[in-house]
Amino acid sequence: MAGTPADHGFGAIVARHRGYFESGKTRPVEWREAQLTAIETMMTERSDDFFAALWSDLRRNRVDADATDVRFVADEAAHARRHLKRWLHPEAISTPLALAPARAEVRFDPLGVGLIIGAWNYPVMLTLSPLVAAISAGNAAVIKPSEVAPACAEVIARHLPEYLDPEAFSVVTGGVPETTALLDQRWDHIFFTGGPAIGRVVMTAAARHLTPVVLELGGKNPTIVHSSANLSVAARRIAQGRWQNAGQTCTAPDYILVFKDVAGPFLAELKAAVQSFYGDDPRHSPDYGRIVNHRHFDRLVGLLDGAEVYHGGQHDRDDRYIAPTILVNVAADSPVMQEEIFGPILPVLDVDCIEDVITTIRSRPKPLGLYIFAEDRDVAARLLDATESGDAAVNDCTIQPLIRELPFGGVGESGMGKYHGEWGFRAYTNARGVLYHSTILDLGVRYPPYSEHERLRGFVMRTMM
Repeated sequence: MAGTPADHGFGAIVARHRGYFESGKTRPVEWREAQLTAIETMMTERSDDFFAALWSDLRRNRVDADATDVRFVADEAAHARRHLKRWLHPEAISTPLALAPARAEVRFDPLGVGLIIGAWNYPVMLTLSPLVAAISAGNAAVIKPSEVAPACAEVIARHLPEYLDPEAFSVVTGGVPETTALLDQRWDHIFFTGGPAIGRVVMTAAARHLTPVVLELGGKNPTIVHSSANLSVAARRIAQGRWQNAGQTCTAPDYILVFKDVAGPFLAELKAAVQSFYGDDPRHSPDYGRIVNHRHFDRLVGLLDGAEVYHGGQHDRDDRYIAPTILVNVAADSPVMQEEIFGPILPVLDVDCIEDVITTIRSRPKPLGLYIFAEDRDVAARLLDATESGDAAVNDCTIQPLIRELPFGGVGESGMGKYHGEWGFRAYTNARGVLYHSTILDLGVRYPPYSEHERLRGFVMRTMM
């Protein structure tokens, strides 16, 4: 099947991968284990290339790059390989007595050929972690890295074909035209990480073929600092979660709701944490990143207009540098509170009580993450019961995706579908219920004419429900 000029030849690529998938060659556990091992090997052998690309695109230091991208992907692949046989094993389901002898099970069958559209903020992890899930489930895939992180896209495009089965996997680079052409193809699954606006475009394209999707869309993650919180620990953990990767993290705290009676001490602790991490001039810190490009830089600087800066605020367009910035006396309807910030700016709002916190969170779209800093367990429980979010953490923030056994993903405006570990495996499979019914017994009461066995049939049918 040849691709037309309008589809950039992508139709032929998808057809080739689908033919390979339908041949059954991606189903054996040995094939899946080999591909997962290949990813682990690639991340180890080519780690320096990935580190250099992450520094070029985001000025990400090696420690963070290893923990959140390079080693993270290698460990994700190793985790899937170790647990794969257990995940693949069908789940036994009990059957009604009236069907005896019979057995039932849930199989986890691969979906087919998937499209993975990666993101630029963690351009390795958010592109290859979904690929690990697709492989573990026995699928083929086309991978589209983000063009906004061009160095990482180039490294992925160069090395992935060297390690993975080329009959099952392809990498496509490019921008909007290429992504649009890819979305015009018929897929068996689409995985997209990005913002809600493009998420709607992806979902609209998927709807043409009723293609299942996983959408990881982020959002304004509220962070509550209660009066009972350990303020120094809260400040350090929030500072790391907010300003790692220069704030360009979908799970980062987006704004703080701090109880008034501890607002002053908390702000002092937060400023001290920033200075402890990055020094008096973070521009020169080897651990502090840069904004990905000038378009995002200009958007972020615009959010500072008219804002009251408690700490930071310095910026340099040529260097794509914005200092870790804390804003105070922030109005709920201010520009910085209208969209996900996705940068090193942190608004701090005072609240009087838990009811104010609940009202504020409920008035906004459901976020990807919700963070509660409180030593009072009843407070934490009440806030979790009264709010909704994709994920949550108590007395920490941002790092919950590192726990592979936890489902990771949004809800409502922040996305749909979960992945990592077994959750990723299941996202890429069809949970297929199968009944195995013996022919040794074949009770006549299930067949017409029903009048001959009316009472007995009613009893039998009730036991089957």
